[in-house]
Amino acid sequence: MNGSLASIRRRLDRAGILLSGLCAVHCLASILLVSALGLGGQLLLAPAIHRVGLGLAVAVGAVTLGIGISRHGQLWPLLIGTSGLLFMTAGLLVPHGEMEAIMTIAGVSMVAVAHIMNLRASR
Repeated sequence: MNGSLASIRRRLDRAGILLSGLCAVHCLASILLVSALGLGGQLLLAPAIHRVGLGLAVAVGAVTLGIGISRHGQLWPLLIGTSGLLFMTAGLLVPHGEMEAIMTIAGVSMVAVAHIMNLRASR
């Protein structure tokens, strides 16, 4: 893999880790703020924010993990990442609420781990 393509893939892996973290923080912070303080329910828990962000995270995750795995050939990032992407996709398909948050947080956590494994395997 040439240097510029490897650099792009590394940047996408890092973006995937950031998106995964932002998704998890958004879910947890929204639930806590709305539950504890009753603040921002209309904005923080808006389904559109979740759908757009999670859809973007699924796309970045699929592309980046696919490129990395095709380069280094290790199986664990593929297994963990695919499982995480399935959870994230399920989070897009279930009704907005508690199950959606559980699926999303589980999925983004697994995809973040797979991105980290992907970065390490590519060195």
